[in-house]
Order: sequence, then structure tokens, then C-alpha cells
Amino acid sequence: MHPKHFSKHLEHDGIVAAIHDAEHKTTGQIRVSVSAKHTDDAVADAQKEFIRLGLNQSPERNGVLIFVAPRAHKFAVIGDEAVHAKCGEVFWRELADAMSGYFRKSEFTPGIVHGVQKAGALLAEHFPRQHS
Repeated sequence: MHPKHFSKHLEHDGIVAAIHDAEHKTTGQIRVSVSAKHTDDAVADAQKEFIRLGLNQSPERNGVLIFVAPRAHKFAVIGDEAVHAKCGEVFWRELADAMSGYFRKSEFTPGIVHGVQKAGALLAEHFPRQHS
């Protein structure tokens, strides 16, 4: 699917609201990036985007990026060092499998929101925001 058409299928406000809700409970950051380029390696391109967005600059190393490349029908979810250390490979594999299920049914917004919510719950558990 062409990125422009893909973007038309996304409910921007719903994704932004999910990110806001998730980040309200954690010191971590969550970003969603939709690439207009074709990619052969979504993970490598997601890692580059992660750095470009500065997600690797947080003091707690607790950023998460959901990177979607609709032209290539690929996506990746990248967590910074501290996030990966807390959750391990199984969490990412289960998250990717769940998101893939949504994407196969062309439920792009629900798939991304699911990813944001799951990543947000993990961040809130391990990196809670201290409300005063």
C-alpha cells in the first residue's frame, strides 16, 4: 500500500490520544513513524529513525518507536536499552505478532494503538511517572 493511502486509513487523533494516555503514566517516550520509503530491513531503518528522532537521548533510555513502512508491508517496534533490558525478546515478538494480526485485517489504527498501549503498559510498569 502506498504511504499516502495508508495514512488516509489511519485515525491520527486516536493514535495521538493513545500515545498521550500511555505517556501520562510513564517517563518513557513513545513515537509512531510512517515511512514513505521502501525498506528491505524495517528494523535497521527503524533504528536509524529512532536516532533521528532523538529517542536514544532520554536519560533513562526508555524510548519506544513503532515504525511502519506500508510500501514494503513491514513494520518494527524498537525499544531503547533500558526498555529492552526490562522486557526481553519475548515481549517484542508477542507485540509484533499481535500487531501483525491487526495489519493482516487492514486494521491499521487498531494495530498501532494496540502497540502503543502495550508498550505504554510496559513503560508504566518499569518507568512510572511520579505524580506529585
